[in-house]
Amino acid sequence: MSDSKVVLIAANGQLGTEWAQFMKNKKIPFVPYTIDNLDITNFDQFESVLDNDQPDFVINTSAYTQVDRAESEKERAFSVNAHAVANMAKACKKRGIKLVHYSTDYVFPGRSDDKNKYPDGYPEDAPVDPINMYGKSKWEGEVAIREAKCDHLILRVAWLCGAFGNNFVKTMIRLGRERGELKVVGDQYGSPSFTPNVVENSWLLLQKRLTGTWNITSKGLLTWYDLACETLRLSGIETPVYSITTEEYPTPAPRPHFSKLSIDKLKTVDGALIEDWRSGLRNLVYAIENQ
Repeated sequence: MSDSKVVLIAANGQLGTEWAQFMKNKKIPFVPYTIDNLDITNFDQFESVLDNDQPDFVINTSAYTQVDRAESEKERAFSVNAHAVANMAKACKKRGIKLVHYSTDYVFPGRSDDKNKYPDGYPEDAPVDPINMYGKSKWEGEVAIREAKCDHLILRVAWLCGAFGNNFVKTMIRLGRERGELKVVGDQYGSPSFTPNVVENSWLLLQKRLTGTWNITSKGLLTWYDLACETLRLSGIETPVYSITTEEYPTPAPRPHFSKLSIDKLKTVDGALIEDWRSGLRNLVYAIENQ
């Protein structure tokens, strides 16, 4: 597997940068593409990349992730998250290339009572019912991959955060230093997916030649408020944090009250790195502060 060649899409994004660092360290041959040299919505351009580079795997970390703007920019969200992904899957199927694609907890309905129905989180085969346009566009991308029947891994992540790019943890550290107090939603439950853990487990699944849909996230159940409090504590920031309700923080796109992903399936894989959210956050805060 170490001599496999990879095409990495969105190589300068939060997850793509983590992948690039990982492959450099492992000496895995890869060709990085960013929005500057690859328009994934251009089918002919994407096919030319595959023909020129002849990879064994395509790792697609690109996505339209502006959840609120997706409500008004529906066409753009579906163009990137669904239509472009459909073209990728068809092109990979035609050439016998494996496609690794990242999806989201937002494909699920996120109802409050699902916290009782799925105490360990949504399993991979739980019924989907996205409540906003971002979730719907990501689900359509998943469907397109399966319909293309290409060799694939669809890897669902949630509350993604890492040392690169922008995310909730980095925002809380910045705001905690800038403001006298913070108000954070305390009635939305889930668990974070930390990018180093996501990449390591993704590579493990590839090494084992596994296929299909998998959830990759951390152990535990918490709210955004819990995550903010622990982030500031680990950063040594004493700014007070107050819990508010979803209704007190209205957004253009509805947010799920429960979006925990079950990792029971991942736990069955020998060598899988199952990480508790507290230890993952501790490692992340250390990495951010020592960049």
